[in-house]
Amino acid sequence: MRTDHLAYQQATRVAGMGFMLQALIGLIMLVYGFLFNDSAFQVASEPILVGTLVWIALVVVFHQHRLERLEALERDDLASARGEDASGIFEEGETDVAARRLRLMHVWLMPIASLLVAGLLVLFGWRTLAWFDWQTNPELDVASFSPGPHPGWQLAIALALALFAFIFSRFVAGMAARPAWANLRGGAGFMVGNALVLLAVAVGIAFQFFENEAVLEGVTWGLAIYMLLLAAEIVLNFVLNLYRPRRPGETPRPAFDSRILSLFAAPDSIVRSINEAVNYQFGFDITSSWGYQLLLRSFAWLLAFGLVVLVGLSSVVVVEPGQQAVRLRGGRIVGSVYEGSTMFKLPWPFETVEVVDAARIQELSLNGVPREVRDVDLWDPAEEPINELFLVSANPLPEEVTRSVDQLEIAQRRLDEATGRSDEGEEEEDSRQAVTNQFALLDVDVILRYRLKTGALIDFLNFSNDVRPKRSPLDMRELALQDIALRVVTQTFSRLSLEDVLSPQGSALPTEMRDRIQVAFDDARTGVEVVSVAIPALRPPGDSVSMFEELAIDTQNVRQTLEEARRTANAALAGMVGDADRAREIVAIIERYRDLDRTEGPDAEATIDARVEAERMLRDSQGLIASFIASVRSLRWQIHMDARRKTDEVRGQVGAFEAAPELYRERRIMEVLSEVLQEVRSKYVLAVDSARTDLDVEMQEPDSGLNLREYLDKPGESN
Repeated sequence: MRTDHLAYQQATRVAGMGFMLQALIGLIMLVYGFLFNDSAFQVASEPILVGTLVWIALVVVFHQHRLERLEALERDDLASARGEDASGIFEEGETDVAARRLRLMHVWLMPIASLLVAGLLVLFGWRTLAWFDWQTNPELDVASFSPGPHPGWQLAIALALALFAFIFSRFVAGMAARPAWANLRGGAGFMVGNALVLLAVAVGIAFQFFENEAVLEGVTWGLAIYMLLLAAEIVLNFVLNLYRPRRPGETPRPAFDSRILSLFAAPDSIVRSINEAVNYQFGFDITSSWGYQLLLRSFAWLLAFGLVVLVGLSSVVVVEPGQQAVRLRGGRIVGSVYEGSTMFKLPWPFETVEVVDAARIQELSLNGVPREVRDVDLWDPAEEPINELFLVSANPLPEEVTRSVDQLEIAQRRLDEATGRSDEGEEEEDSRQAVTNQFALLDVDVILRYRLKTGALIDFLNFSNDVRPKRSPLDMRELALQDIALRVVTQTFSRLSLEDVLSPQGSALPTEMRDRIQVAFDDARTGVEVVSVAIPALRPPGDSVSMFEELAIDTQNVRQTLEEARRTANAALAGMVGDADRAREIVAIIERYRDLDRTEGPDAEATIDARVEAERMLRDSQGLIASFIASVRSLRWQIHMDARRKTDEVRGQVGAFEAAPELYRERRIMEVLSEVLQEVRSKYVLAVDSARTDLDVEMQEPDSGLNLREYLDKPGESN
């Protein structure tokens, strides 16, 4: 018996009602989620709104079924009116336009709608999982999970909508029992899926009253998994439909008709539903097989046997080589540690087992996300640090430079005090500059590799637990290990200078850190063995690379200048004393002599000894000072001998003076005049007593050579 158009018209109306109910539920969830910032409602609305495409496809297909029935009725009426022998101008089947469109819809529209539904489910499911993953990244500006401010209203709305969805799904599932309305099973499955989604959200909201928001967050995360699994089933149904044997007159089952959701839509006929699915796909009846009959007769015994096997299996635990395990009873460790053997325990839930892979080496980044390590790691000034920076000591300046700078600062401070000038801004700048001169920042990636110590499983379990905090990529035990290791690394860097870290001598730094971290772990009784500490990236901060390079160049220039000054000083000291080390000894004894002269006085015995020692060392040196001292001594001796000579001369003239004082005086005067006036051309004698002095002056004009005037004044003598 063929179905008339009225049946398909009713199916079309039911599909339209399903579309409106599906859209209404989805919009209520979406609008409420955005108005009150409810993340669970927003995510739950996504699979519900995607289900509207299923109802739209059903409305179109059932409407086309109605048109095909009407077309068939018109064809039958026309054929009966013409008679059995009547023939038209068209061949048979050429006027069946609605029937051809219906076949095309089953061949193209329904598969395309199924793949579109699967694609949207994959998109929304992946986006939800990625959103939860993005929340763990502090560098991304992503809104965190929010449960909403009104849990009472949320619970009421979710339960009410779930009830309406379930009642309508049962109604549609009952209609789908008729072969003509079989495609309504897809809509019934999505509607019961709405009820399951809303019920799961309601369970999570109920836990909010107990201040447990993690359940609702887990439900929201599970909704993403639900969408991905449903999409996978739709794709699998699509692939199986390509290879399913076709039967004449059979209505194809669309790929979006979920077999799993259909079981929830008709729970009173699970076996029948499974049998129909297998019979539709593979062409044989399960209910007529011997396995099904055996299952019906021995279901209770098989169930009891399964429970016994499960209980027995839960009492046996195989600990693989490299693993360590302990029994837990009520959260308390019972018995000893098992390693690489089979252990027996009480069935679950009386006892549980904690198994740890002790041989597996685990990695833990201490300061964030490690960057990509390149073959050639150049210092790019444009690259910003992605992790927290470490504080290290600045490169110490040479002692000579710091001493000179300190002297200049002291002199400037005394000058400011004398002039009465005080500037608070300059003091603050000086304080900041002092901090800058003492510390520097370092961008480092530190990776810790560790494993469980042999026989230290109990310490490892007692140290912390493996509970993962909200929006954290690490569990509590890893966070505790990270904090301890990071403290040690920070202390290690703070005791080193920037030059020590970045120099080739810094290659021993990972080994030193590993030893220090191991000591800290042992003190905390972590039960962890540090395998290695890796530093894949070590550099100054991106904006300080150029300044660091300039500082290195300036430091080298300063050292070069100091070295040249030191060579010049050594050369000068060597020239003065003969040896630079000898010169420093002499300077030290002279400084000691000055201190003793100032404190104890010049006549003290220690002062005299120091002076004598200094003179001896200066005299015994082979440099310029020794030669200078020798030349001074020679000059002193020469002056002394000249003075003695003059003294002897004076003493020899004493007798002549005593014999004739006046004559001696006149003679000495004449000798002085003859010596002094010898080169003087014009001579004048003043204040001379004529009674006592006789002047015998020979005034002769010196011959000046050729005189032209005399030659001209002689007349008659021309030649």
